[in-house]
Amino acid sequence: MHIEPKARDRERLRDAEERLAEAVGLTRAIGLDVIGEEIAPLARPTPATLLGSGKVEEIATAARGLEPEVIVVNAQLSPVQQRNLERAWKSKVLDRTALILEIFGERARTREGRLQVELAHLTYQRSRLVRSWTHLERQRGGFGFLGGPGETQIESDRRLIGERISKIRRELEEVKRTRGLHRAARKRVPYPIVALVGYTNAGKSTLFNTLTKADVQAEDLLFATLDPTMRGLKLPDARKVILSDTVGFIADLPHELVAAFRATLEEVLEADIILHIRDAAHDESEAQKADVLKVLAELGVEAKAERPLIEVLNKIDLLDADDRNALLARGRRGGVVAISALAGDGFDELLARVGHALSMGETVYRLKLDPADGAGLAWAYKHGRVTARRDRADGLWLTVAVDPANSERFVAHYGERVSPDHSLRRAS
Repeated sequence: MHIEPKARDRERLRDAEERLAEAVGLTRAIGLDVIGEEIAPLARPTPATLLGSGKVEEIATAARGLEPEVIVVNAQLSPVQQRNLERAWKSKVLDRTALILEIFGERARTREGRLQVELAHLTYQRSRLVRSWTHLERQRGGFGFLGGPGETQIESDRRLIGERISKIRRELEEVKRTRGLHRAARKRVPYPIVALVGYTNAGKSTLFNTLTKADVQAEDLLFATLDPTMRGLKLPDARKVILSDTVGFIADLPHELVAAFRATLEEVLEADIILHIRDAAHDESEAQKADVLKVLAELGVEAKAERPLIEVLNKIDLLDADDRNALLARGRRGGVVAISALAGDGFDELLARVGHALSMGETVYRLKLDPADGAGLAWAYKHGRVTARRDRADGLWLTVAVDPANSERFVAHYGERVSPDHSLRRAS
């Protein structure tokens, strides 16, 4: 069930229908069969139940006939509202936050992912102990030799949850430190990182698999990918990059998950280029774009000259021929890149755009080497991008494009043998 402020026009109603469809998709993503769905217009939230008493009773009547195991409310419920609705409907109630947490709990595979999900679950659960426990009035004796007045069961449970949260946060800090060491090691290689971001089910993992020949789970399913995956990718100009697939974003992402998954999304923070993958065939594509950019901004990721964000419109194979050709033409003019991750359409333009973005900020050097200096030649190829080579009577001349991270090191290594080629200097 999707809760929507009272619709004033067709556009608002269409938006509500899209959100209901998304809620149904989220529910099916954890293996539940949806036996009933509806949009519940909401003029003004009711503190006790969110919905008005008439709508609560109407749903209670329907529930008595359908006998659902779970009723999902596509809104954020307070602990009191959740408890009252469960009493009224005689059924377990999940709000949007709990539903997304359930999906994440089922899908996380790595140790880091499981820790992050548990942290989000505990943070959410701690505020709902009033609803979760039926023995709250009971008291237990104090611990220690002096005894004391004791503590209620809910106080004990909150304390235990708090201790577990602290332990998980310490473990995640260790994971964060380890990931930092891995990033530092990659920078010594060094290969640029290209991160895929986008709304859930936009096709990121399908694109990732097609480009890297990997086998990341890619299904027509919300949140099919939760744990970050990285693979090497060679561009048409022979440059190597690391492609990073990340968790999908969603509207009204629970703030517990934004905090809990920050360590995972740090790969995005460290990326040299961000590819924002959008579902071109989705009716709410523009709204989804806004949701993704909002979460990225919350994480401190914004499009900058030193970290380009390339917009990629995926699933053009689902569009009619005119719309598909219009998007492809728009991409050729330097706008968004239009692709089909499933069919492979538009990949040449996408990879060319990535290569161009990587070239921005490079400094182009002219390097003179002795023809017998094999080690010097190999070092140039390893730490720069040789774009031209000329064998002349006075020596071997190379034109080498070097990224900012390696520029100072490149000059220090070759000394007087290298000089900037101002005629070919890359614009930053």
